[in-house]
Amino acid sequence: MDMLTNKIASEHLGKKSKGSENYDSSLLVAVPRFENRQQYGIMNDNLPFKGFDVWHAYEFSALTSTGIPVTRIMKLKYNCESEFIIESKSLKLYLNSFNMTRIGDGMEDCLNQCKKMIEKDLSSLLKCTVEVNFLENNAKKVEIFENFQNIMDFVDDRTLIIDKFKEAPEVIQVESLNDKKAYYLKFDSLRSNCRVTHQPDFGDVFIYYNSSKHINESSLVKYLSSFRSEFHFHEECCEMIYKRLYDLLDNEDELFVCALYTRRGGIDICPARWSKEVKFDDVPYLADVCVFAKSGLKSC
Repeated sequence: MDMLTNKIASEHLGKKSKGSENYDSSLLVAVPRFENRQQYGIMNDNLPFKGFDVWHAYEFSALTSTGIPVTRIMKLKYNCESEFIIESKSLKLYLNSFNMTRIGDGMEDCLNQCKKMIEKDLSSLLKCTVEVNFLENNAKKVEIFENFQNIMDFVDDRTLIIDKFKEAPEVIQVESLNDKKAYYLKFDSLRSNCRVTHQPDFGDVFIYYNSSKHINESSLVKYLSSFRSEFHFHEECCEMIYKRLYDLLDNEDELFVCALYTRRGGIDICPARWSKEVKFDDVPYLADVCVFAKSGLKSC
């Protein structure tokens, strides 16, 4: 185990968490991004991408001052330029600490006060601006990736052989074309494993790139499948995929990678990274990416 794993395991894993139903910001654990980034040549002071991390907590609940339960979906967002990320187990325990905490006169006041408390605690922890919003439990999903094509449509699954299940960038094959072309690809079988708990994490990966280079789809399936036995946080996997593709494309090419992980323990994590060349207003299907921070559940 690395130092981070030992720290979190000693504090949270396999133990009863004291005061987990009474507000306790000390439960939160921050993870330095550089621990994984430096292995892939990603420098915090010169990032090759823009982006953010968005979390949805589907089981947030607190009490009003008179004991009325208030339950909402909580959405939080912070920039990928932040020095730290939140460790998900600690976030869940922290949010659970609101469950029996009485806050506010009435439901609206309760949510407003919770929003301010969470934004303050997380912004202080991560040393960046964290935005928090509460969504109604019947909020509709915003689907902006429906026009991305399943990458398996380009692959012969009867003949494709995959035998590497630790991250294997060497399997990616690229060919040069005469003209630039835009590609919108979806891979719905991403699996990696939590660096701390070793529990499996499943998600969908959406990749857009516009380049005179073509990434062979079969080789890309091999690469994305090679995460199956990797132990990384969601944000790290998204950045690893981005960086491997970024290194193969030309500097002026557009690249966008988003990983929408499925819910585990009542929380999902949706990191998105894109090159500075991507202008969302000019790129079909990505123009609505701004809704990721405002509404919707499983989309950017």
